[in-house]
Amino acid sequence: MTRAALILLCLLLTPLSVWSEPLTLPAPGPKDTCPVCGMFVTKYPEWIATVLYRDGHAHHFDGAKDMFKYLFDLAKWAPGHRAEEIQAIGVTDYYSLNRIDARQAWYVIGSDVLGPMGKELIPLQSQEDAEAFMADHQGQRLLRFDEVSPPLLLDLE
Repeated sequence: MTRAALILLCLLLTPLSVWSEPLTLPAPGPKDTCPVCGMFVTKYPEWIATVLYRDGHAHHFDGAKDMFKYLFDLAKWAPGHRAEEIQAIGVTDYYSLNRIDARQAWYVIGSDVLGPMGKELIPLQSQEDAEAFMADHQGQRLLRFDEVSPPLLLDLE
């Protein structure tokens, strides 16, 4: 194998999160409520999720579960907004409490950890963290962003 091929292989195998910049999203204010459940978001800083639109408008959530409900039915929860207008989607990593890209996160369901609204998708930055969390907290399933579905969310009710 040539040196160039070896370098390319290493680059391809290195997790994307190694190069990812910290996700910068607006912080919710004290009066911001989750558009899905109505809870005050700042009361639960370790669970905050955010959808940021290109025009700077942001909706904040008290957990990934409500964020996904919102994304699956924008017409209901965000009239006048379209998926194409979304600039960034962030969730709070369970361990570091950093805001991370929701599309790159790993999610654990069925664990013994409950969020503000009960059963929750637990966001983690890496597969290694997600597997460790599953082992420590009796997680039942590991998912990526595109594997979350409306029927799955109903099972978390």
